[in-house]
Amino acid sequence: MTTDDPLRTRRDATTPVTADSSASGFEDAAPVRVWAQPPITGGRTGVLPLELTSFVDRRAETAEVKNLLATCRLVTLAGIGGVGKTRLALRAAANARRDFADGVWVVELADVHDPSMLVEIVAATLGLIDQSDQPLLDVLVQFLSSREMLLVLDNCEQVIAASAELVETLLLACPNLRILVTSREPLDIAGEATVRVLPLAVPDPDLEPPLRGLPKYDAVTLFADRAAAVVPGFELSEDNKTTVARICSRLDGLPLAIELAAARMRAMSPEQILQRLTDRYALLTRSSRTAPTRQQTLRWCIDWSYQLCTPPEQRMWARLSVFAGGFELDAAEQVCGADLASGTLLDVLSSLVDKSIVIREEPDGLVRFRMLETMRDYGREKLQETGEYRELRRGHRDWYERLAVDTEAGWISDRQLDLLARLDREQPNLREALEFCVSDASSESAEAGLRTAAALYLFWSFRGQYGEGRRWLDRTLSHPDAHSIPDRVKALQTSTIMAAVQGNLERAAVIVEQACTLAEQDPAPTTKALAAFAEGTLALYRGAHDRADSLVEPTLAVFESNKRGHLYISALSILGWACALRGDTKRSIEYREQLLSITEACGESLFRSSTLWAIGMSAWQQGERSHVEEVLLESLRVSRHIPSPLVAAPDIEALAWTAGNGERSAILMGAAEALLRSATGVATFFNELSPYHDECDRITRRRLGDRRFDAAFRRGQAMGLSAAVSYALGELPPATAHDSGMALTKREREVALLVAQGLTNKQIAAKLVLSQRTAQHHVEHILSKLGFTSRTQIATWIVDEAQH
Repeated sequence: MTTDDPLRTRRDATTPVTADSSASGFEDAAPVRVWAQPPITGGRTGVLPLELTSFVDRRAETAEVKNLLATCRLVTLAGIGGVGKTRLALRAAANARRDFADGVWVVELADVHDPSMLVEIVAATLGLIDQSDQPLLDVLVQFLSSREMLLVLDNCEQVIAASAELVETLLLACPNLRILVTSREPLDIAGEATVRVLPLAVPDPDLEPPLRGLPKYDAVTLFADRAAAVVPGFELSEDNKTTVARICSRLDGLPLAIELAAARMRAMSPEQILQRLTDRYALLTRSSRTAPTRQQTLRWCIDWSYQLCTPPEQRMWARLSVFAGGFELDAAEQVCGADLASGTLLDVLSSLVDKSIVIREEPDGLVRFRMLETMRDYGREKLQETGEYRELRRGHRDWYERLAVDTEAGWISDRQLDLLARLDREQPNLREALEFCVSDASSESAEAGLRTAAALYLFWSFRGQYGEGRRWLDRTLSHPDAHSIPDRVKALQTSTIMAAVQGNLERAAVIVEQACTLAEQDPAPTTKALAAFAEGTLALYRGAHDRADSLVEPTLAVFESNKRGHLYISALSILGWACALRGDTKRSIEYREQLLSITEACGESLFRSSTLWAIGMSAWQQGERSHVEEVLLESLRVSRHIPSPLVAAPDIEALAWTAGNGERSAILMGAAEALLRSATGVATFFNELSPYHDECDRITRRRLGDRRFDAAFRRGQAMGLSAAVSYALGELPPATAHDSGMALTKREREVALLVAQGLTNKQIAAKLVLSQRTAQHHVEHILSKLGFTSRTQIATWIVDEAQH
């Protein structure tokens, strides 16, 4: 190239990414007065920044970006600060660089605040320096128009509008250009494909994670990798696995936060790190002097995101922090948007989603929003600074009280599935609201707590959450300002039932006495009826069937004003049992037929299913067993679309009695036992039914022998609710897992035997002279082939195999 050539090459030391120098590619460039380092048309191995730390998996996201770059000209990686957008973009760019003849170029924009500088910085990164009167944008377009290149624009959020305008201009003028953007919000222009970069996967903090299963959680892998970098020899073990899993969960799987926490391993143990994460911002400070300032502490990173929000977005971020675990639009509008003009909240919420402050999810076709706990903590601090915190908490309390009360009122209907699902989704918020009620020193909160807890009785009972329900009822009843007699009596009535079901009849008797004493002070018929209902329920569980009948029967006249109310339906159910157990078959049938008529007409499922089971049990007790199995199967079919372990377990148990005392009986008994155990603290239903269980156990065990019985029983225990119901309905063959074992290779069988002996992957690898990763892959294949989810199930299957 001659000295008077208008284009000359140079090496810009600030350019993050260059291509190799096998050709210049300037043959078609316009003669303008620009110095340039051009992309090299013959180069296919662009020099990307070296990765100084390992890149943790993200296989799915990496593959998705690669596929999108093959079909879309603009791909944006959007996510909150510290989630790993830049690392993912650089890895995706490295994987794709062979597809671009003119290389891959990265333009770093994190420190750019002035939109007018954007074009100049992009041009400078590409080696273009303007020394002419021609607009630099025109020079840039001319330069890129004929080149096959991937341009990575990293951290566009501070100049998002200017970035969108530039990208659109370049894509319209440069047909072979593709652009990969990272930002906290999409550019929102035509043709953009957006990949939401979410935090890394974390284990459930409430479960004990198996050591072999932890590598599938990228967050745990990242912590272990970074911890080993500062503490050589550190590795996950049985001793530290739970602590590390909880650290990653507390940090929401946010890569920046996990790296900052792992850096603390220089001076702290995992247990100390977990204990100090109550103030995550104080603990998670500088980890690397070379990291950008905004990423040297978690606090600065979140501050950075906050400063990029408009004042309305900042205010809404703070308000939304009152929600726990997520929220839906109707809740946000009522709790956080009561003082806003119509549509304003939706617009601001959409902006927060775009900026990755709020995460949008769509489980089962329903849109739901959530904030990472890290973002929620920050928002709560801001809310407390504004003075709105207490007011927003009261609004949150009132909304979830209404949700619970409205759900209770609509329970006996064809909306039952939706109501139950909504409460499932809202459990964290319901707990948050109840916690506020019991901690707030006001009669308003105290009585709201009583009403909320009592209204949740149906949900807790059909979900088998008796322990949790009783704890909240006890706490709300203990509030010194909870004086409302009607509310207290209703809470005491529900608490009586829960204590009785758990077998704590002494405690139930104390509660009943309190309810009756209070009812004497209130002339309202409903209050007295609730106290009588509580006393009658206790009598039924004590075996005093005549007394139960005499106490509950008069309450029908009070409750019948709302025959589709759960109190009327519950009273019919109690009377049906009381009459059946005292031998009054005719009246028992009348009550149950009335209950079935109401529930079937309105599409209710759970009470109807329980009543069908009760009819089957009465027929079984009376020796009329020809149609018992048919009734029990119908009961299961009615309730299966509303999964409730407490409703399914009695059906499955009773079907074990009708199954002929073979292997099927043992499997069904194991499944029923596991489901009842999952319903926390449930003791039994009625003592009168226990002999049938004991008889089935005794005969089946004698017929199969202890070893075969125990193996089959364990197989039933290993089933989840859905699998147990399918098996009980005859939809799954009894030996599915056993038969599938034939597909195991010789090596997999060797590994399965060692798993059954309790060996870890590391021990298996040493035993069979394999790498630990290979041993892990063998175990994963075994689990997949057998349809299992745990090593315990493999061990059970091995024992079962040995007996056949």
